[in-house]
Amino acid sequence: MSAKTKPDPSTDVLKRHAALVEEACRRIEAALQAPSLDELASTACLSPHHFHRVFKAVIGLTPKAYADAHRANAVRARLATGSGSVTDAIFDAGYNANSRFYEQADAMLGMQPRQYRAGGMDARIMFAVGQCSLGAILVACSDKGVCAIALGDDADALLHELQDRFPCAELVGGDTAFERLVARVVGLIEVPNIGIDLPLDVRGTAFQQRVWQALRQIPAGQTASYAQIAEAIGSPRSVRAVAAACAANTLAVAIPCHRVVRSDGALSGYRWGVARKRELLEREAQLRNPDSPQTRA
Repeated sequence: MSAKTKPDPSTDVLKRHAALVEEACRRIEAALQAPSLDELASTACLSPHHFHRVFKAVIGLTPKAYADAHRANAVRARLATGSGSVTDAIFDAGYNANSRFYEQADAMLGMQPRQYRAGGMDARIMFAVGQCSLGAILVACSDKGVCAIALGDDADALLHELQDRFPCAELVGGDTAFERLVARVVGLIEVPNIGIDLPLDVRGTAFQQRVWQALRQIPAGQTASYAQIAEAIGSPRSVRAVAAACAANTLAVAIPCHRVVRSDGALSGYRWGVARKRELLEREAQLRNPDSPQTRA
């Protein structure tokens, strides 16, 4: 008679915690004003300290950080429609004071809220499109730094994508000095181990920026799993959120999301195509191991 497998009580606890946190997230998203930690903990029948720890373990963010990210996304979505005033968008998203939003606006939007609402109106973005060994490439730069590096099959499609992001911005073709910057980006693609030292205009939530900073710590020729990145930023259970942050990256190669793979080493999706991800990784591996058969061939 075969022995019966005993249920793992820890699995039940994890499922219960996940359900509690999911319910808390729905409450945060539905509330005009974010519920307090005490209110969320009381609903979950946990102490505030225990609930705070459980929430962060499951989501990778504290309840407050999750609420802030949700409100920021709500403001971005409302501003992008171009309807209503900036103040309306701020208060509709649950901010109880303009100052609270404006403290974070620059990092979230990369420009003034009125500019973002108007599709980048009055923003000046310099760009250039060209070709590299991976196909078409677009590099765009705001007054703060490089804000887009995109790869694709069609240069016109890359430009249209930039126009869609900033429909009212002044898009200016790059001059000779800017073309030198583009050459440095192309050089990073062709010879990945040269490194890159460019000012970057990185736009995203606090969590996304933590992930992107961790990606920049992965040396050329090495990879890390989504789970390892989650561990590195202190949020071991936020693997899916890490994958979403990688997908949201708009700075190809400069923020090397191509170096993130599944736990079994298999390649996952890549914003600019899995074939390009594979090619980038193979180049970096060859440069790290110049005596490999592929390099000698």
